[in-house]
Amino acid sequence: MRSERLSLKLFAGALAVLLLFSGSSLRGRQNSEGSQQGIRVQVNLVNLFATVRDKKTKQIISHLEQNDFKITEDGAEQKISFFSRESALPITLGLLIDTSGSETNTLGAEQEAAVRFLSRVLRKGDLAMVVSFDTDSDLLADLTDDQSRLDRAINRARINAPSAQGPLAQQIPGTVFYDAVYAACHDRLSEEAGRKALVILTDAQDEGSTLKIQDAIEAAQRTDTVVHILLIADPHFGGGNESVARKLTDETGGRTIVVRNEKKLEEAFDQISEELRSQYTLGYYSSNTARDGGYRKIKVDTMRKDLDVLTRRGYYASKN
Repeated sequence: MRSERLSLKLFAGALAVLLLFSGSSLRGRQNSEGSQQGIRVQVNLVNLFATVRDKKTKQIISHLEQNDFKITEDGAEQKISFFSRESALPITLGLLIDTSGSETNTLGAEQEAAVRFLSRVLRKGDLAMVVSFDTDSDLLADLTDDQSRLDRAINRARINAPSAQGPLAQQIPGTVFYDAVYAACHDRLSEEAGRKALVILTDAQDEGSTLKIQDAIEAAQRTDTVVHILLIADPHFGGGNESVARKLTDETGGRTIVVRNEKKLEEAFDQISEELRSQYTLGYYSSNTARDGGYRKIKVDTMRKDLDVLTRRGYYASKN
């Protein structure tokens, strides 16, 4: 876990920042005698990672100050307590690759581009994992900073499509998209600290998940995970479900980029890489102190009307 790797120096020198990025608890560290010491701090802090772009040029804006931002929660303005333009904060990244039959003609190009993407975006202190999903989800590489291991995992992804014909084919799940997103967030990212993101290559068609799209969205929101989707749709397989993709990314603060050819795939990866390294950090203590587990809507604006802010649209309050 990254929170176990944060140094004592960071804890002593920047407690406020540590609370912002490590959530409501810090797990035990080894003392000088090798025993575990549990450290637990309760906070009511909401942290946001925001990307700002010019509405016309779409260029990323990276020079704003704290007083350029306004945050409201359920319509009530909030006082910004933490602000940073730091772009080198560690990130935990999940790369999810759709290996259902509809990606047969594009998987090779996706793998090549994904390897290049991770080599560019990952830096010292970052972690990444690789998951493929079709009739089930498969963890090809758990969280690691080993680039060669990640590359091998990406290249191990293989198309897996139901082969049954007739009525039996209707009983076999096709693509468990929602289940895969939920599992990545809930099972792998929930206890990681700092910035977290999923980059998903898919046509966003779900044909067999036990969960619904709202379950996937909630899992991402509860774990502070931003979801980006590169929508790769083969028209021979019915095209992509852009509305589903945008719902998932809009609610979590990510982007859906429609990819129509290999050149666009490279450009899409470049855009996601730029956004992951050009985020503002905003934190506030909610004026709503109720610990009811309820969903709260967030809106982040800038004082400049020519700019767009990309961030998650809400969060779930802690519950007693």
